[in-house]
Amino acid sequence: MKGFVFSEFRPDEGKPPFQRLLDMFMELLQYTSGDASEALNWLTQLDRQYGLTNDDYGIGDFIEDLKNNGYLEEQPLDGRFRITAKTEQGIRQRSLDEIFGKLKKTKSGNHRTNKTGQGDELNPETRSYEFGDALETIDFTGSIRNSLINHGIDQLSMHQEDLEIYETDFKTQTSTVLMIDISHSMILYGEDRITPAKKVAMALSELITTRYPKDTLDIVVFGNDAWQITMKDLPYLEVGPYHTNTVAGLELAMDILRRRKNQNKQIFMITDGKPTCLKIGGKYYKNSFGIDSKIL
Repeated sequence: MKGFVFSEFRPDEGKPPFQRLLDMFMELLQYTSGDASEALNWLTQLDRQYGLTNDDYGIGDFIEDLKNNGYLEEQPLDGRFRITAKTEQGIRQRSLDEIFGKLKKTKSGNHRTNKTGQGDELNPETRSYEFGDALETIDFTGSIRNSLINHGIDQLSMHQEDLEIYETDFKTQTSTVLMIDISHSMILYGEDRITPAKKVAMALSELITTRYPKDTLDIVVFGNDAWQITMKDLPYLEVGPYHTNTVAGLELAMDILRRRKNQNKQIFMITDGKPTCLKIGGKYYKNSFGIDSKIL
């Protein structure tokens, strides 16, 4: 039986130079928290070390193509580069593809339930036709059978009481709050946990907004305190000199969900460990050592 075979990594030579460099640039942006100038600097260093470009197409050409294609803007005051909304959306989409696979956008994007009701997902169960039911849900085979039973084969006629329709699965909406830990432990001891956390957050937000557009999504970050951010802020997210006040994050998340009118509500939390901080009155109680029952 043939097992795993490891070989030297060979990049996709079939891609145009711009596309190959764009893939690397998008990946580097997640490590630089959206700092385009720093990402380009890293890309230049990689080019010098590994020969990513050639005489026909260099880093300068790549930067010009980024600007021409709407991925990059140059600030007039200091000359620094800044990524655009197109790049931000591209980063989220790439995170979605990387984590969840090649997912396609759906037409309606609502959540299935085990309840019957108005929807566009037919199921095998049928019931009698009622005024107002959609004609496209009629079970013609069952309706003709009922007509033959009720009126005989010699005089074929169809009445309302003969009609059967397929039940449809009701689809519902969900309100989601995504919590992200930005405490110092997310980069402690040289271990980068915030970049994978951002990737998951961007993938999840892109999945919800594209596949379930009728849902609501709110994003909360928490350290010593908790506050809301927008989806476009995710690529720029950085950790701070904070402890982990999970209670503050949960309180804000639940407060947001209380204001949502959907009955289906959920909280996703991305964190690397235990709570280490609690705000009591106007002061912070902190303990990074062991399990503190006061915080928990």
